[in-house]
Amino acid sequence: MKATIIDGKAIAGEIRQEVAEEVQQLQQRTGKTPGLAVLLVGDDPASNVYVRQKGKACQNVGIHSITEHLPADISQEQLLKRIEAFNENDRYHGILVQLPLPSHIDTRKVLEAIRPEKDVDCFHPFNVGRLTIGEPLFQPATPAGVVELLQRSGISPVGKHVVILGRSNIVGKPLANLLLQKSPQANAIVTVVHSAADDVAYFTRQADILVAAIGRPEFVRGNMIKPDAVVIDVGVNRVPADNEKGYRLVGDVAFDEACEVASHITPVPGGVGPMTIAMLLKNTLLAFKLHLEHGES
Repeated sequence: MKATIIDGKAIAGEIRQEVAEEVQQLQQRTGKTPGLAVLLVGDDPASNVYVRQKGKACQNVGIHSITEHLPADISQEQLLKRIEAFNENDRYHGILVQLPLPSHIDTRKVLEAIRPEKDVDCFHPFNVGRLTIGEPLFQPATPAGVVELLQRSGISPVGKHVVILGRSNIVGKPLANLLLQKSPQANAIVTVVHSAADDVAYFTRQADILVAAIGRPEFVRGNMIKPDAVVIDVGVNRVPADNEKGYRLVGDVAFDEACEVASHITPVPGGVGPMTIAMLLKNTLLAFKLHLEHGES
């Protein structure tokens, strides 16, 4: 193994500590606490796990959080009413609707119902637009986590060719927008590769920094990676395994093969995953600070 492992768990721990310290300072100054409301519709097992992790992370840094478990057959109108109640509630500065939602609910309408200043997932069109022009209120958690991993690992994307495998609204597109910005943490040359490409490897082999976010287990093989490239694996996939759980987690990159070629790589688990929750905490703190500024102006 030659690649240096980028320890997302350790870096996320640093960010959580920074958030906890600032939350404490603001509590002492204002007597108020940041609040996050999470709405979970139905009983999807993966969503339940994510929501529990978010709640525990909030508790650990001093953020007040509540999770509303709503039935899978809730009407769209009822869900929109719950969002509006949290929009009006000054105790909650961030609102997060756990995705995916049941098929009878229009996800776009639900996300657009969250006030932009409480949209800590950065899914509202207002916040997506601000991100695109380089003036974001919030940065979406997973893409911001990728940028933060690079920065805190001493890896500059400035002038580098970043190839992003995947064009989702959650990772691929917003990450491309973040890395294109004219800033010391970005300023990269960005290529987004997706299913329309005849030869994906033609593009991935050109990457100084390769980000895999397509949700296909171990799709990126060692021979698809440029020697000494930095590999960021966003994928989390369950594959069958002969163990107690019956599965193991793997990324979108064949880790062992990639380690022989890359200079740096994120593992799965323990890479990008912990960063997503850390950046959500950071966004909730920012939403609280925006609320304080608005209230004190």
